[in-house]
Amino acid sequence: MRELYNVARYQRAVLLCLLVQILGGVASVLIAPSVTPPIALLLNLGLLLIGLASTVFVFLLATNVYSTAVGIVCGLLALIPCIGLITLLIINSKATSILRQNGIRVGFLGANLAELARDTE
Repeated sequence: MRELYNVARYQRAVLLCLLVQILGGVASVLIAPSVTPPIALLLNLGLLLIGLASTVFVFLLATNVYSTAVGIVCGLLALIPCIGLITLLIINSKATSILRQNGIRVGFLGANLAELARDTE
């Protein structure tokens, strides 16, 4: 049951990072021309840090869903912009199917972690 909790936790982290990246990218395009260069630099630095965090969570999720070797490859592929998105979708789909096969409901941002934590106790 602990493995399922880790899959759900890493899936939620990946999905939240992806959501923040999308919102940050939209904000960057919309407000970057009207802000001072230091603020634009901070926004871009934040997007870079979120990208690195999502790469780490993709690696962790892939090692829990597949194997360590596949996790390393997926982590590296996550650094490539369009290929990383495809990699993310494949890993997320596998994680969702694993959770659903074990009777865990998966929503927009993954499984309900509070429900899973209650089951693991």
